[in-house]
Amino acid sequence: MNRRQFLQLGALACAPRVHAAVPTRKLSLGSARQSIVGAGHPDTLVWAYNGTVPGPELRFKQGERLRIEVENALPVQTTVHWHGIRLPNAMDGVPGVTQEPIDKGGRFLYEFDLPDAGTFWYHPHLGSPEQVARGLYGALIVEERNAPPVDRDLVWVLSDWRLDREARLVENFGNPMDGSHAGRIGNTVTVNGAIREFFDVRSGERIRLRLINASNARIYGLEFEGHRPAVLALDGHPAEPDSPARIVLGPGQRADVILDCKANPGSTHRIIDSFYRRRAYELLKLRYAAQPPLRTSFEPVPRLAANPIAVPDLAKAERHRVAFGGGAMRAVPNQRQHKGLFWSVNGRPVPEHAHHEVLLNLKRGASYVLELVNDTAWHHPIHLHGHVFRALPNGTWADSVLLNPDERAEIAFVADNPGDWMLHCHVLEHQATGMMALVRVA
Repeated sequence: MNRRQFLQLGALACAPRVHAAVPTRKLSLGSARQSIVGAGHPDTLVWAYNGTVPGPELRFKQGERLRIEVENALPVQTTVHWHGIRLPNAMDGVPGVTQEPIDKGGRFLYEFDLPDAGTFWYHPHLGSPEQVARGLYGALIVEERNAPPVDRDLVWVLSDWRLDREARLVENFGNPMDGSHAGRIGNTVTVNGAIREFFDVRSGERIRLRLINASNARIYGLEFEGHRPAVLALDGHPAEPDSPARIVLGPGQRADVILDCKANPGSTHRIIDSFYRRRAYELLKLRYAAQPPLRTSFEPVPRLAANPIAVPDLAKAERHRVAFGGGAMRAVPNQRQHKGLFWSVNGRPVPEHAHHEVLLNLKRGASYVLELVNDTAWHHPIHLHGHVFRALPNGTWADSVLLNPDERAEIAFVADNPGDWMLHCHVLEHQATGMMALVRVA
C-alpha cells in the first residue's frame, strides 16, 4: 500500500456514516376515545399515539435507522423515551437532561440507529405517572436479521387502568398514597388496550409472544394453564431457553416467549396472573380451534443470536453501591425539606427530572459493577438508560432488574455510551417522588 492509498483508506474510515434516505414516520399525541371495558360500557377518554392505545406497533430490522417525527397535541408538555434502546444521548427523551420538553403544538424529530434486535417500547418521560396511565405507550420491535421460524409473531402490551363504574379514568394522579406505597395499581387489566376473554390459537401452532409490561406499577406473574412457554429473550436480549412455571415482569420489563400450542383442538386454558398473593385473577383464556393440528411435534426452541454488547471485565471493574430507600414503613425523606418526596437514591431524593447533582461519574469504556440495594418494604424495577447490563453471577443481558423488598443485586456493564443517563425505579410514582438519579459517562 502506497502513501496515497493509505490516506484514502484513512479518510474513508473517518468519514461520517452516510445513510440512504430514511422514511419519516409520524407519531401524534392527543386525546381519543377507546373501548377498554367492552360492549355495553361507555368508551374511555384516553391519551394516545395516533389515536390508539397502545400506540402503533413500530417494526424495524436490526441495523436499520429509526426516524420519527413526534407532534404534541396534548394540553401539556411531553417527550418520548425509547425504552431499552442503546441510542445517542440526545435522543433519549429525558426533559432537562437530553432535550427540552415538546410544547403543546410542538414537534421533535427522533432519529437513531437500531443496533440490537429485540422487544422494546416507547412512552413519555415527562409527567409519566399521568401520561402513561392515560394510555401513552407502544411497542417498538427490532426484528433479527435471521429470526427463528414461527407461525405468528405477536405483541401483548399489558397494562392496567383505574376506572370508575362508568369506565371513566379516575384522575387522582400523583396522590401521596400511591407515591409512598406500591404506586398506581389499577382495577382493570388489559391486553393491547382492551379486556379480552379469549386468545384464539390452533393446535400444533408455534407462536412468538412478545410480552411488554407498560403498567405504572403493577407486576405480572403469568401462569399458562396446561402450557410451559419457553422464554426466548428478556428485555429484548437473548436468554438461554427456559420454561419457568411463572413469567414475572415488573413495570418496563419485557419477555419474548415461544408458545407451542400442544393441547387438544376445542380445548380452553386459562392464563392466570398470580403475582400478588390472594389477588390472583384470570387474564384471558387460550381457546383452541376445532381444526386438526398443524403439526404433532415441535423443533427444539432455538437460541437467538447475541446482540453486539461489550462484555465487562469483572476483574478490573470499579464497584459502587447504590441504595434505594424511603417509602411507607421506612425512613421517608424529611417532608419539611422534601415535601411530596418519599424515596431516595443513596440518601438523596430527586423531584421529577430536577437534577442538580450526578450520582456516579463513570469513565467511558471502563467496566463497572453496581451493587443495587433495596432498603425498602416495596418492589422496585430499577432501570438504566442507554446501556445494557448483566445481572451477576449468571444473569442474561437486561436494562432493568426487579428488586424485591430488602433484596440486593449486582449488575455489570461497560460504560460505553457517553452522556448523562437516568437510573431510576420504573414504578412511575416512585420515580416522580424521589427514586431517580443521573449517571454520567464521559
